[in-house]
Amino acid sequence: MVHVPAQPVGRLGDAWRACVGTGRIELALRRDYQDSLALIQQDIGFRHIRGHGLLSDGMGVYRPYEWQGERRVLHSFTYIDQVVDAYLELGIRPFIELGFMPRELASGEQTVFWWGGHVTPPSSHREWADLVRATMAHLVDRYGLEEVRTWPVEVWNEPDLPMFWKDADQAAYHRLYESTALAVKEVDASLQVGGPSLSPAADDEWLVRFAEFVEGRGLPVDFVSRHAYTSGPADHVPFGSVQTLAPAGRLFEQFAAPRQELKGTSLAELPVHITEFNSSYCPDNLIHDTAFHAAYLAPVLAGGGELVDSFSYWTFSDMFEEAGVPTALFHGGFGLLTHRQVRKPTYHLYAFMARMGDEVLARGDDHLVTRHPDGRVTVLAWAAPGADGHTVRLSVPAGGDEVFGLRSHVDEERGNAYTAWRRMGSPRSPRSRQLDVLHEAAEPARSHLRLPVRESRARLDLPLERNEVTLVEIEPVVEEAPPWWDESRLLGGGDPR
Repeated sequence: MVHVPAQPVGRLGDAWRACVGTGRIELALRRDYQDSLALIQQDIGFRHIRGHGLLSDGMGVYRPYEWQGERRVLHSFTYIDQVVDAYLELGIRPFIELGFMPRELASGEQTVFWWGGHVTPPSSHREWADLVRATMAHLVDRYGLEEVRTWPVEVWNEPDLPMFWKDADQAAYHRLYESTALAVKEVDASLQVGGPSLSPAADDEWLVRFAEFVEGRGLPVDFVSRHAYTSGPADHVPFGSVQTLAPAGRLFEQFAAPRQELKGTSLAELPVHITEFNSSYCPDNLIHDTAFHAAYLAPVLAGGGELVDSFSYWTFSDMFEEAGVPTALFHGGFGLLTHRQVRKPTYHLYAFMARMGDEVLARGDDHLVTRHPDGRVTVLAWAAPGADGHTVRLSVPAGGDEVFGLRSHVDEERGNAYTAWRRMGSPRSPRSRQLDVLHEAAEPARSHLRLPVRESRARLDLPLERNEVTLVEIEPVVEEAPPWWDESRLLGGGDPR
């Protein structure tokens, strides 16, 4: 039995929903994408959104042309405006990632992903800086400086990996960072710029060398960014990946790494943003669709904010095409939602977190207890992923004579459309009736209870099924039934005479 104190031991904060990832930015022009993001914002409410491809050809920003024998460049913001307008209307702000390279500005032919993001340095750093400067100036002009100041600007994505930056050339990245950061600050010194957006595979000295470079050159850095994943090398099968998985605690180690590596440097006290995290780094690993995944990440959401300023789930939706167009509704995509807005168990973990209070009353290996300003107590509890369920027993502070508890359950059977999909034969393109069934299967199970309060405490016993994540919301009972209320008579009981 865990005795939950009546006085808070800390605050929950919102690092867990400060940002969320997305497929390449131009996907935001599609209806299914916008429908999915609207649902996410309704139930969870992320503050920022980050994705690749803002400057890639699909967004049409960099438009070189010739006029009267002279080469010129037009910067066009037609699609950027549509995307950002849609984001702001849904209550979410950009976390800008500057990349990838426009094809006609790239110094080589190397690309990444099915959709072909160019990953070589610019053929002209002057034109790259002009592109960055024009983009940021346009955003400030259209949305206002006070607004754009709240949008962090990250320079590139995982330059320590050869697939994302030619030869993983750190000196070339340093040059890119310098021209980019200075261009951003030329628009306004208060705009936030940072990096280097390293992968979990980056060696320990990559970040230190970055710190030495920016210190030596006196360059602006407002935050440090890195990514975190816990899966091993991928064994690829047709349209899928199989990987080993480290314990979820490895994510905490990766969250903590930047500040440990930067001790003694001028960057040591900067905000740290984990701009991508997940279990598997593959967009076709079925673990992402399972109840196991929700139970696996529950302690990370509950405790990750103690280590970093934000950690961004990669991604909010399966509208994602790095490995090609998905071949089935459930295919192991990164998303909290499938196409057609079918909610996954990990979606519910985030939605449960969104209903927690600000005051932390207790933390444990399998639970988080919080309180709202109005006194409601909320409990998030989870089973150890892959293990048999167990019971979480808590003594929680409570007012009144009795409390009412609403419990929401997600596990292998409940709130789990993936299980239903497998049982219906794993239809790759579910028909309308099948989609209706999957949406119903995705709804968490609800149960409720009424408990006595003794000495200002209520005892809460929560049996957990395998891979269960559960939310309990507790508030005092205010009994308003009239004194003549007699259910035995109303329901046909009592003396018939």
